[in-house]
Amino acid sequence: MPQPSAEESRAIPQFELLAELTPEVQKHLSLLLPVEDAWQPTDYLPDLTKPDWQEQVQKFRESALELTDEVLVVLVGDMVTEEALPSYAIALNLIARDAEGTSPDPWAKWMRGWTAEENRHGDLLNAFLRLTGRVDMRSIEVTIHHLLNEGFNTRSGSDPYAGLIYTSFQERATKISHANVGRLAGKNGDENLARICRKIAADESRHEQFYTRMMGEVMKRDPARGVLIFKELMTRVIAMPGRLMNDGQDAHLFEHFATVAQKLGVYTVYDYAEILQHLITTWGVAGLALSGPAAAAQEFLCDQPARLTKMAESITKKLHEEPTHAFSWIYERKV
Repeated sequence: MPQPSAEESRAIPQFELLAELTPEVQKHLSLLLPVEDAWQPTDYLPDLTKPDWQEQVQKFRESALELTDEVLVVLVGDMVTEEALPSYAIALNLIARDAEGTSPDPWAKWMRGWTAEENRHGDLLNAFLRLTGRVDMRSIEVTIHHLLNEGFNTRSGSDPYAGLIYTSFQERATKISHANVGRLAGKNGDENLARICRKIAADESRHEQFYTRMMGEVMKRDPARGVLIFKELMTRVIAMPGRLMNDGQDAHLFEHFATVAQKLGVYTVYDYAEILQHLITTWGVAGLALSGPAAAAQEFLCDQPARLTKMAESITKKLHEEPTHAFSWIYERKV
């Protein structure tokens, strides 16, 4: 059996504390819906088994004709990110530590349930886009293939606290992004997509609650180490899940997608700052009695939201100076 790395050895106390949280995890498994009660992608798509399936598909496609190219690009980027779920599941097994794949441990049960619920998101958005006929599905499939092939690094190393902080942040970010795409879809007149995005955002909200509450328990029990790792992760900047996306043509595809998302107000630097402030407040970081390096990390974290908000103002101004870019996803049209 391979020996643990130096980084993994340093994280042993963190793993021990997560084991102590098992009763809390068990209690919060209720945030996962029973399979029998859970929605499925088919619930939000035309029923191809019905005699009027052609009429259903036609109406579905007509609504999607109102979506702007900008909304399509952001929707595709969100869908591609969701489709890379296998990479995220591998990364988050750091927390579950389910070597067998069928462990009855509550952490393992949560991770499998989380994966099952998340899996529906990419499936539904993929089916929606395919049925609309508005996008180049082969180009999108190539992008997904590349993203899965490239893998994913949360930049949280082997530390389970960092994994919990990362997921707390990212689930809230994903919730915001899907909710805003749904809002734009509604404005564009596509209530089908609006309903889909609201449903996915609601899932992300439940998942966010789990990770945020578990890290909150960590902060109660091990505040100094928790704050130090929080600061270390924020110093690196939260790694966006889709940052390695590549369609085989545009080497800066993620940056171009992210620029469109910011211009539309789907996910912005302001949102990044708000999420950080939300976590600092929720975990009571400012009120923790700390000393030494932990106190310095505490001060750094509490100053970050204001600094990021100030940065956001200049970034937003520069965004409008950015040139448009062609996206293979929408047949090389520029947005």
